[in-house]
Amino acid sequence: MGFGGISIWQLLIILLIVVMLFGTKRLKSLGSDLGDAIKGFRKSMDNEENKASPVEEQKGQTIEAQARKVEEPARKD
Repeated sequence: MGFGGISIWQLLIILLIVVMLFGTKRLKSLGSDLGDAIKGFRKSMDNEENKASPVEEQKGQTIEAQARKVEEPARKD
């Protein structure tokens, strides 16, 4: 008995057709690219979870500055 009513022979025929269409070299590179992508995704997820303590809010502090008007350059018509 196979997966969901598909026998093992049908799966082998599908695998044979895929190998004939794409070739083993292309399937190997596709598999390694997919593996690298999954590793990178897992690594970035682990880095997010292991980040240092969250940034503390600093309350009551303001930045003093002066605003000044910037004149637009004259247009040439």
